[in-house]
Amino acid sequence: MAFHIPEDYYYTKEHEWAQVDENIVTVGITEFAQDSLGEIVYVELPEEGQKITQGQTFGVIESVKAVSDLYAPVSGTVIEVNASLGDDPSVLNDDPVNEGWLVRIEMDTEKELANLMRAPDYKKLISDK
Repeated sequence: MAFHIPEDYYYTKEHEWAQVDENIVTVGITEFAQDSLGEIVYVELPEEGQKITQGQTFGVIESVKAVSDLYAPVSGTVIEVNASLGDDPSVLNDDPVNEGWLVRIEMDTEKELANLMRAPDYKKLISDK
């Protein structure tokens, strides 16, 4: 299956994507992650204003197959949470890369972006699976 992997996003090895707009980072899960999890039925996200640290868990995603932690691609403060996912987590099944975004983070430092993968490296990671 061919997955939509935007070239201008950053990626974690745990299959989160990060779209950077100046110091605001929108975070979600990749289509590969959604496909691997199967039907997503529940999402637990942090509160707005919560501080999160790169590489640490910031929430949980639950599917009919498994429960998985969500990992922060950058450190910073959560400034917005996609509240619609609490009512309808199935959006993640249909559109994890756009409408299914999880949180927006005001990042502490751009230096952490160097720890993330770009699209070609992420494509290689999932092609090896």
